[in-house]
Amino acid sequence: MKKVADIMTRDVVTVTRETGIRELARIFETKHFGSVPVVDGNRRLTGIVTASDLVEQGRTLHIPTVISIFDWVIPIEGEKTLEKELRRMTAQTVGEICTEKVITVMPEDPVAKAADLMGIHKLHALPVVDSEMKLIGIVARIDIIRTLND
Repeated sequence: MKKVADIMTRDVVTVTRETGIRELARIFETKHFGSVPVVDGNRRLTGIVTASDLVEQGRTLHIPTVISIFDWVIPIEGEKTLEKELRRMTAQTVGEICTEKVITVMPEDPVAKAADLMGIHKLHALPVVDSEMKLIGIVARIDIIRTLND
């Protein structure tokens, strides 16, 4: 049974929370990646950023529907939703748009586990980390597809 370590990419392009949005866009454009792990100075995984996160910067702002009762104006979707959308659309750094709760695998996990997680969560890649959450690789859908020919 193949392990994640057998198929993962070890030389991973990463960014930090301080990486600018323009630099991130350049990485996506030149490397043709769908996602990039976000790491700290010790290579500990702190998040992941996807091309979809970046595309959100170009969308139009949805003004929430409100209900007016007497002199009160109550947003239906809530103020937090609007605030979150505004923050993402005006972001200047990766840290402002990345997802911090990242689904990961470990190198000794079976490839089937990575495939299951990707299918369940509709992910295209999973960071591979050690027990201290240090990034040691990444496994993508194409890596799993290649194992079907082995």
